[in-house]
Amino acid sequence: MGAEHSKNEERRSMVFLRKGPKLPAWEDALLAGREPKSLLKRGLRYVSLSLIMKGMTSTPDFLWGLHEVQKLNLSRNRLVVIPPSLGKLDRLVVLNLGGNCLKCLPKEIGLLRNLKVLFVNMNCLKEVPAELSLCRKLEVLSLSHNCISQLPLSFTDLTSLRKLNLSNNRFVQIPLCIFALRSLDFLHLGSNKLENIAESIQYLVNLQIFIVENNNIRSLPRSLCYISTLELLNADYNAIQTLPDELYLLRRLRRIAWNPMDKGLHIAHNPLSRPLPEVVEGGLDVLFSYLRDKKEHN
Repeated sequence: MGAEHSKNEERRSMVFLRKGPKLPAWEDALLAGREPKSLLKRGLRYVSLSLIMKGMTSTPDFLWGLHEVQKLNLSRNRLVVIPPSLGKLDRLVVLNLGGNCLKCLPKEIGLLRNLKVLFVNMNCLKEVPAELSLCRKLEVLSLSHNCISQLPLSFTDLTSLRKLNLSNNRFVQIPLCIFALRSLDFLHLGSNKLENIAESIQYLVNLQIFIVENNNIRSLPRSLCYISTLELLNADYNAIQTLPDELYLLRRLRRIAWNPMDKGLHIAHNPLSRPLPEVVEGGLDVLFSYLRDKKEHN
């Protein structure tokens, strides 16, 4: 009778354990006596490790011994600090730290010389370490939804950078170092505190997508009109009253765009002076024709 009672208790305990909260993948692996490397996934191009939404407030120590990892995703946790040990993962190509509570990045991030893609969006950063500029292979950088108001001048060294997202921060002006990034084809500065766009914007000769929506910009610089590669210019929700006569030179803008995802010219929700509102309603060809005629008669 006693033996049968013990077996029933054991069965009930097993059922309870199965119904209990599931252990995070790395804890499950370690409790089972498995090698942490068993968490790595080996794809066609990269060795990757994903620890998304694990509720982590700190990184597990074993992580910094996984030297072969090339793609690391630690997004959507509650991380407050990334330790200097990050620099040990010098094979990293893609690093996603988005959606955490980071107030700073370790200067050792500059040791990641193979890094090409870095997401640190939706954190609490107030500044970016100058050492990040040592990641000369960096091509994609997202720092959106932070509290950043300036960038280090050393960012001029990120000559391979093609896509930069600085939206939803606290920039009052476009950092000067950005104008040296001649490979940029995507630049997002929406939802900041910009009041103007410097004439130096013309140096971004490969820019295809330029977003400055939801700022306090009062006018578009004439030099912007000489970036012949522009396919999307979003200046919605600003304080723009007039448009530069040379805007018709942007021949890759195909239409007046209303959907945020569409390419073209976005100029809605601005206090445009008359007759511009009516002209814009007629479409891009009508607007360009109006500006061309206006320039010729001036």
